[in-house]
Amino acid sequence: QVQLVESGGGLVQAGGSLRLSCAASGRTLGGNAMGWFRQAPGKEREFVAGISWSSSTYYADSVKGRFTISRDNGKSTVYLQMNSLKPEDTAVYYCAAREGSIIYRLQGLYSYWGQGTQVTVSS
Repeated sequence: QVQLVESGGGLVQAGGSLRLSCAASGRTLGGNAMGWFRQAPGKEREFVAGISWSSSTYYADSVKGRFTISRDNGKSTVYLQMNSLKPEDTAVYYCAAREGSIIYRLQGLYSYWGQGTQVTVSS
């Protein structure tokens, strides 16, 4: 069984930066696609960024150019560097892993989820 644990969330002013981490345990995920999703209050959970086993990346239009996803397979960790943060980025951010090497936007295609970490951006 895979466990995912996110960290790095917090409160930051608009224009600031945060770096989220997602540590995986229970199994190596070097061959698996990983993703970050977020859920704002009153809204559905949405795709933010994904990274394939070969470190190809894909981003939602709303974060493109501001967020960077990366992975360190040796540490079984995926990162989300968030720059130029906006109040509309406020949400609970979730890390997810899927049984496959290709990135998908659909959350139903991801089998494993972390508990989430809160990101709050003040204006």
